[in-house]
Amino acid sequence: MITILPYNPTWRGEFVHIGVPIRQALGELALRIDHIGSTAVPGLAAKDVIDVQITVRSLDPAVEVALRRAGYARLAHITQDHTPPGGVTESAEWAKWIFKPPETVRAANVHVRVEGRANQRYPLLFRDYLRAHPATAGAYAQVKQGLVAHRFDTSEAYYAVKDPVCDIIMGGAEAWAAAVGWSVGDSDC
Repeated sequence: MITILPYNPTWRGEFVHIGVPIRQALGELALRIDHIGSTAVPGLAAKDVIDVQITVRSLDPAVEVALRRAGYARLAHITQDHTPPGGVTESAEWAKWIFKPPETVRAANVHVRVEGRANQRYPLLFRDYLRAHPATAGAYAQVKQGLVAHRFDTSEAYYAVKDPVCDIIMGGAEAWAAAVGWSVGDSDC
C-alpha cells in the first residue's frame, strides 16, 4: 500500500546519511550522487522513501559489485525507466539499474543511470523545476494524494497515472529550462 506523507525536513539529512557511504563505496565509479524524487523538493508531500540517483559512465559490473559489497541488492527485473511520449525513444536512453539498501539503512530507491542519457537528466530537471515552482509542486502533491485516496494504492495503478502526470509537468520544466538556461548543477553528495 502506498502512503503519501507531508513533507519532512529530515529527508535531506537522511539522503546524506545514505549518499555518503555510497560515495565511499563507489569512489570514482560514481560521477555524481543526487537526491531526487519528491523527498528532494522542500514542502512536497511524498512517500517516505528516499530516491538516490547515482550517475555513472556506463552500467559497468564494477558498479554493481561495489554496491553489493556495501549491502545493496539489485532488483534485476527493473532495467528501464518509463519512456515519456514524444521524446527520445531509444531504449538505451532509459536503461537503468535499481538497488534496495541493506536492512540497516532506511527505505530508499537507488537508481543507477548513465551520464548524459535522457533518464539521467529527467529527474534532476523535474526536481529543480518543482523546487522553483512551489504551486506546481503543490498541485503535483494533490494528484499523488488523490491517487492514494481513490485506491490507486498498488504500484502498478499508482504509476500508471502518476508517470503521465510527471510527463505533463516536464513540458513546463523543459520550457523553464530553456528560458532560464538551466543545466545540471553540482552533485548533492
